[in-house]
Amino acid sequence: MIDLKVIAFNGSPRINGNTAQSLQLVLAELEKEGIETEFIQLGGRKVFGCLACGKCYEKKDNHCIRQDDEMNTFIQKMIEADGIIIGSPTYFSNVSSEVKALIDRCGFVAKANGGDMLRGKVGAAVVAVRRAGATFTYSAINFFFGIAEMIIPSSSYWNMTLALNPGDVQKDEEGIQTFLTLGKNMAKLLKQVRG
Repeated sequence: MIDLKVIAFNGSPRINGNTAQSLQLVLAELEKEGIETEFIQLGGRKVFGCLACGKCYEKKDNHCIRQDDEMNTFIQKMIEADGIIIGSPTYFSNVSSEVKALIDRCGFVAKANGGDMLRGKVGAAVVAVRRAGATFTYSAINFFFGIAEMIIPSSSYWNMTLALNPGDVQKDEEGIQTFLTLGKNMAKLLKQVRG
């Protein structure tokens, strides 16, 4: 059996908010299965959107031409990982701007390099929402995984929690169970696909 690694991006600027706590629930299940995990704080960091400059198509070196943020570090971590979890709060029925920047720039770099950079990796979305709009956020992340030819595990419900104030996820029993089940299903899928 090979060593497996999953990276999780917290797209919320709240370092220990509901998105982060939700991601930690999933990661804990993966760790129980012997899978190495890494948590990356994406939200609140300086990351920029895609410039649509096309340089990634010219260079074809698995990098974005921009060097003024940490995006190439994040892209490299995605290349090296077996599984990727992207967590986002729901901002006006969509992902946070940092998550959108990650999706756009990594997505263009992947397509520019033949489209197989993320193919076959396992990807899961984790969403925190106050009340509504979570399915759009969930879909935006999964659309990225789908076009990158990744494999998406399911859970007992859509991977989301109804939570407003930091820590409210701990009161959402169904949300907690959904994240625990996601972690178990993701571990099983990783072992089947990558093991």
